[in-house]
Amino acid sequence: MKKYNKVVLAYSGGLDTSIIISWLKENYGCEVIAVVGNVGQKDELEGLKEKALSSGASKIYIEDLTKEFVEDYIFPTIQAGAIYEGKYLLGTSFARPIIGKKLVEIALNEGADAICHGCTGKGNDQVRFELAVKHFAPDMDIIAPWRIWDIKSREEEIKYAEDHNIPLKITYETNYSKDKNLWHLSHEGLDLEYPENEPKYHKILELSNTLENAPDEATYISLTFEKGIAIALNGEKLSGVALMEKLNEIGGKNAIGIIDMVENRLVGMKSRGIYETPGGTILYKAHKDLEELCLDKETAHYKEIIALKFADLVYNGQWFSPLREALSAFVNKTQETVTGEIKLKLYKGNIVNAGMTSPYSLYSEEYATFGEDGIYNQKDAEGFINLFGLPTIVNSKMHSAIKKQDQ
Repeated sequence: MKKYNKVVLAYSGGLDTSIIISWLKENYGCEVIAVVGNVGQKDELEGLKEKALSSGASKIYIEDLTKEFVEDYIFPTIQAGAIYEGKYLLGTSFARPIIGKKLVEIALNEGADAICHGCTGKGNDQVRFELAVKHFAPDMDIIAPWRIWDIKSREEEIKYAEDHNIPLKITYETNYSKDKNLWHLSHEGLDLEYPENEPKYHKILELSNTLENAPDEATYISLTFEKGIAIALNGEKLSGVALMEKLNEIGGKNAIGIIDMVENRLVGMKSRGIYETPGGTILYKAHKDLEELCLDKETAHYKEIIALKFADLVYNGQWFSPLREALSAFVNKTQETVTGEIKLKLYKGNIVNAGMTSPYSLYSEEYATFGEDGIYNQKDAEGFINLFGLPTIVNSKMHSAIKKQDQ
């Protein structure tokens, strides 16, 4: 193995990174600096400093990235309407680039020789982290233990931790692979690896109620948007972080945003996971509904095409790419009139539109009414249909003529 003097480790205190500090020191004899990107995982941050230092790290950074995460990554993705494969709201995907960016910043300031992460060789996160590193430090070495060590499973990782007296918060029986941040919580592994199994929601859910335990009465909320960004909840202006925290609480109470999904990973395999995204699901619904009121047909329909590509780019770790930036420029233009207030009814996993208004509304009661109006001449529709249907008429006559010739 190549020798390094100082390595910066993307540290979470989870199973993988808990043993990697010891493994790096054993195999490289290097100094290890742990870096924690705080993207809203809250309780998972408790005790990380003591744990990292006691595990052999020389130093630990715990960087608060929550404000930047919401404003520069979450909100632009909502504005784009980007959803991967119709279900996944990209919670892990857009958290990795911002952490990767901070890893590089600290590695360069510390004069580190390499950056290390605990992603497996089967997952998407290895791509997301490494593309971020390559963007900001193209010559930086990257160490990915899962691609080179002798450990073959999470069970063997637990055994390694036990042999090296590394404390863990999980056991062989609770060994789900999880990712938590301000936006979502994901669950993979164990019984979830078998698509025929119904998830044990009563055991695994942390942000959300089960449908059965959700309140029997609906909750009504209102959200105020300005240029596609939610700025107030129930009339109260809030920061992006505070807004997400309150929506997670309200959405979780009403069992909003629980997704069971078999997705196509970037590396080629299918993977089954359970996602809890209570607040994010509410924001996507509210934003989409408001766009129905404020965007013209051609822009709205073309934006759906953009949303699909945007989601692929984020999922594939290409946040820091010219195309993503170009698509964001297009999206920003479409959001200039997505301003207004929308009311929602939340009930046992459902989100129902309960009314919306906007100063830029393109809905006109005068034109759309079934009652009498004085501005729309229904006779005009005849000429429109004749012109719109002209290609159909010409095509039909052509086939009729050919059919007669064949007879």
